[in-house]
This record gives sequence, structure tokens and C-alpha cells, in this order.
Amino acid sequence: MERRVYHFGGRVQGVGFRYTTQNIAMRYNVHGYVRNLNDGRVELVMEGDDCEMDGVVDSLQQRMNGYIRQVEAQVIPATGEFDDFMIRHY
Repeated sequence: MERRVYHFGGRVQGVGFRYTTQNIAMRYNVHGYVRNLNDGRVELVMEGDDCEMDGVVDSLQQRMNGYIRQVEAQVIPATGEFDDFMIRHY
């Protein structure tokens, strides 16, 4: 298992991006969180199987395509610290 950290830029705050991400993630076997960043981007951190995480990102990009202008991704070792998927407000 690995952890993926995504940063989505564009018009991604104030358009339901976090709630859409949470709803999509709940359909997959992933754990982690999504949150707004002070610089206007949205951060998605998740752990799980590659196929499951690919499904989340693919679905999210399809649903929010008109708002996303850039995506940065990083893969690091999983920590297993998450029990579910949530929206973080900090």
C-alpha cells in the first residue's frame, strides 16, 4: 500500500470540490482526507490500493474537469494512520 498526495489547482474552492471528493472516495476502499489550502488549492491525501486510488482520481477529474487547471501528485509510503475518508477543515 502507498500514500498519494494530490494538489488540485484552478477554481477548486467554493464549487463543492471537497464534498464531491468525499462522495466519490466513499465508493472506493481508500482512507485519508481532502481539505482546502490557504493558497486556493485543494489537497487530497489517500492511502489504498493503486486501482482504488486511480478510480477516485479518475472519477474526480471527470466530475470536476471544468474547475481543475493543474494537478500535482506525489507518492510516498503509507502510514496506515487513517480509519476512514473525511473532509478536514484545517
